[in-house]
Amino acid sequence: MRRDVFQAIADPTRREIINMISMQSLNLNAVAEKFDVSRPAISKHIKILTECGLIVIKQKGRERYCEAKLQKLNEVADWVEQYKQFWNAKLDALENYLVKIQTKKPATNVKRNRKKS
Repeated sequence: MRRDVFQAIADPTRREIINMISMQSLNLNAVAEKFDVSRPAISKHIKILTECGLIVIKQKGRERYCEAKLQKLNEVADWVEQYKQFWNAKLDALENYLVKIQTKKPATNVKRNRKKS
């Protein structure tokens, strides 16, 4: 099953695993030791990250090491960028509007000279 990269980053544990592995290649035991969950639970997270293409497992002797392949995160960055541009445009328009209404001169109250009777 090929999973979506958005599914990978949806879970905080998987985000932390990505963060750890992006710093250095780690074996599965080293990854599991960093979390207060079972080894099978970490294995499930690793499997999802592998299916999403964010990590690869490489065999080195008897150990299996996780290595980051973060190019797939560009898909997330591209998706976020479109909304960043959208909201920046909206906020710029709001700022321009606020500047415009603040620089308008307020109408002055003109007092008419009334003759006292």
